[in-house]
Amino acid sequence: MTNDPVLNKTAMTDQAFSILGDGKIAYVKPIRSEDVHGMYPQAPELQPGLQLFALHAADGTPIMVTDSREAAIANAWSNELETVSLH
Repeated sequence: MTNDPVLNKTAMTDQAFSILGDGKIAYVKPIRSEDVHGMYPQAPELQPGLQLFALHAADGTPIMVTDSREAAIANAWSNELETVSLH
């Protein structure tokens, strides 16, 4: 057993995380423009190679995509969502 808090963390299932979020937590995730159509089939064609940021509900439901992390966080705040970042 180790005392390192990073090594002692347990992974949460998607279901457990979505229940924890209870409609109040969202996460910001960096994505590439090539990945946008997988989340948003109706999105317009984007130039390949762009760094974008996706805002998702805790259960993984995509909310929005933007070109800045700050805009994603501002959208979450305007919808009364607490944000966490994924790397």
